[in-house]
Amino acid sequence: MAQQKTELKVKKKKKSLYRTRELHVMLIPAVLFTTIFAYLPIFGLVMAFQDFKPLMGFRESPFVGLKQFQYIFTMPSFRTAFVNTMIISFFKIVLSILVPLILSLMLNEVTKSWFKRSVQTIVFIPYFFSWAILAGMILEIFAYDGIINNTMMHLFGMDPTAFLVSNKYFRTIIIGSDVWKGMGYNTVLLLAAITNVDPTLYEAAQVDGAGRWKQVLHVTLPSILPMVAVLTVLGLGNILNAGFEQILIMYNPTVERTVDILDTLVYRLGMTSHQYSAAAAMGLFKSVISLIFVGTSYLILYKKSDYRVF
Repeated sequence: MAQQKTELKVKKKKKSLYRTRELHVMLIPAVLFTTIFAYLPIFGLVMAFQDFKPLMGFRESPFVGLKQFQYIFTMPSFRTAFVNTMIISFFKIVLSILVPLILSLMLNEVTKSWFKRSVQTIVFIPYFFSWAILAGMILEIFAYDGIINNTMMHLFGMDPTAFLVSNKYFRTIIIGSDVWKGMGYNTVLLLAAITNVDPTLYEAAQVDGAGRWKQVLHVTLPSILPMVAVLTVLGLGNILNAGFEQILIMYNPTVERTVDILDTLVYRLGMTSHQYSAAAAMGLFKSVISLIFVGTSYLILYKKSDYRVF
């Protein structure tokens, strides 16, 4: 009897695979791409434990254990890059959730559909542009002879400010521009979550005498909390990725003290100084820390709110 049930299950699986064979064929390019560019490079992490020499290869390069990790942790620039990465990532994660949350709640109260769609489109547009384009726009806007200095500062009778070479302002520009670029995407996600809230909850709140603010506070926010949790977990996974492409394009040596991050340090170690083993060790360190943050945040959400991804 048990054998017959097993055979039936196998037959059902075969039929299911046959019916969806076109979908599985469509997955092949994605699987190959992921395998080649995401999984095969993992074997290169062996460099983090070697004194890697390109001409000697992985097999012949001498094994040095944790020597590369000791080297990067004692580098004078490591502490500065690590602190900058944590500060920039923290504010990016918090603001990339808080700003779209506020914007989505405000748009949800708009009754004119044409205005609501227009705002969504406008705030979503920067998401589709690369940092090469957006960085050029931002550098022109905040340049010494740019729009801010020639119009806003002049209008209020203030002297021009060199924003792009100031350690006081440049980090804020980096964080603000990243939030501006991604807020449209997160706003759409949160608006979709808001539209899925059960309307009967609002009706019950109105019967109890709740106004619009209390409805938002006691109905909307608790209902979209799972989506906020997902965005938080995804953000914590990138806690040590403070925006390499953005900073590399906008970076200049004058503001190195406040915007030099681990990714730019890895870039200089690997591509400029040709210290491939040290760069691999720092990359592995980043991955381990990110894994710890994701695992911890997921565990907290699971224990406190019974949230599950799968």
